[in-house]
Amino acid sequence: MEKAVEALIAKAGVLIEALPYIRKFAGKTFVIKYGGQAMVSDELKNSVAQDIVLLKFIGINPIVVHGGGKEITALMEKTGKKARFVNGLRITDKDTMEIAEMVLVGKVNKEIVTLLNRHGGKAVGLSGKDSNLLVCRKRPALQVMVDGREQSVDLGYVGDVVEVSPDVIQTLSGNGYIPVISSIGVSPEGEGLNINADHVAGEVAAAVGAEKLIILTDVEGIMSDPEEPGTLISSLSRQKAREMIISGRISEGMIPKVEACIHALNNNVSRTHIIDGRLSHSMLLEIFTDKGIGTMVV
Repeated sequence: MEKAVEALIAKAGVLIEALPYIRKFAGKTFVIKYGGQAMVSDELKNSVAQDIVLLKFIGINPIVVHGGGKEITALMEKTGKKARFVNGLRITDKDTMEIAEMVLVGKVNKEIVTLLNRHGGKAVGLSGKDSNLLVCRKRPALQVMVDGREQSVDLGYVGDVVEVSPDVIQTLSGNGYIPVISSIGVSPEGEGLNINADHVAGEVAAAVGAEKLIILTDVEGIMSDPEEPGTLISSLSRQKAREMIISGRISEGMIPKVEACIHALNNNVSRTHIIDGRLSHSMLLEIFTDKGIGTMVV
């Protein structure tokens, strides 16, 4: 009996620890970049959905942004197309763009919406085409070295966000809904463009004046030495983050995540977090505990 009571008291302690954070963040907006293993494992998908719905019920306004690169590649392979990348960016011809839009808008987005609704939320799916939410321009050709010679590579239908029109997000969020945004943008000419989902999350966070940008990824956070476990950096200034990108200590897929954090911070987002989406309820641990997990970029 005593052990049972102690367990209940411990649970109450967790709630008491969370109380100041709940009070502080009530009415604020959090942008959550959903990706990595948290989109693959059924257990983690349910964990993330529960976290997001809980945030909504306690008065925080979550906005979800997602990609779906693995799913795009899988469908391309099924249709006999080979995925090609340059500097981590997918070369996106017209056929690949159609596949990307089909996967991100028609499959992944609807799966996330359904999952959130199943856990008691009211989620609504959007793409950048809806209400011109994400107006983009085609990314210029990249200059890359091939066999010691510089060559120009056209990425095709790959875009950079030039304008976010947040009215539709704010209307939905203010009326009790959870917006779920796929990383498909639209050009001024009406063409669909594939956008890096981390960059979309940073742009959306800046446009809505979010309190936090939270990026779920497949590592613990930013490491001072990526090859050495136990070197997690719990808090990092944006200046130091830039220096680590230049020196190569932040590289590959972590670069757009850190760039998104820096862009958000430069546009009045209060805090940004890169956390391990492989850990069940990692968002709640980061937001509502004194110690937190992952890396906070400030």
